Amino acid sequence: MSSVHAATNIGSGTVSGSGGLATNIVWNDTFPGTATGTINGLVVKAKIQPTLNMTISGSGLIDLGTLSAAGYSSGTVNIEIGTNAKDGASVTAKSTNGGLMNDADPAIFINSLAADGAADSYKFNSSIVAGTDSTIGGFTQAATLNAEVSDNTTNHVLYTSNKPQALTGVDDFSFTVSAQPNAQTAAGNYSDVVTVTVTGNF
Repeated sequence: MSSVHAATNIGSGTVSGSGGLATNIVWNDTFPGTATGTINGLVVKAKIQPTLNMTISGSGLIDLGTLSAAGYSSGTVNIEIGTNAKDGASVTAKSTNGGLMNDADPAIFINSLAADGAADSYKFNSSIVAGTDSTIGGFTQAATLNAEVSDNTTNHVLYTSNKPQALTGVDDFSFTVSAQPNAQTAAGNYSDVVTVTVTGNF
């Protein structure tokens, strides 16, 4: 003579605060035996706060010294970017004055325009100065700007990267400002204020 046993619900499995996550605890109706219940859908969540850092070398002054029509005078700063932005970061530079402006006469500029009667040259350049400090596969970076600067609206792209990168104290790229005046450009002191902007693509 044989006995037939049917599984028996002996309890329930629930998640406090979520009525949709519940299950029966089922015993196989034997001794020794087992009882089991499965809740499928316990969600694990976490967040990483975004980070974005830019370090520019120097004191905040790029001094081109005494300019000469015979050639370019240049000054350079180095810049490092550190970020956990998924799609990397970009850095732009914008001239506030649209060139080097004469401190005594705001109608006189050192730039490629000839509105003041003398076409000069005022340039922004950038270049990579170190190997990658990112360990993320497929990381790329570029800094290839070579542009005449003659307005105060253009955000010139100095640098781009496509994935997260570490802030290690090793500079990523250089930013160079250069000027060459026309031989007729008025004597005097000239200045510009450059806005450097970093953008993370999270």
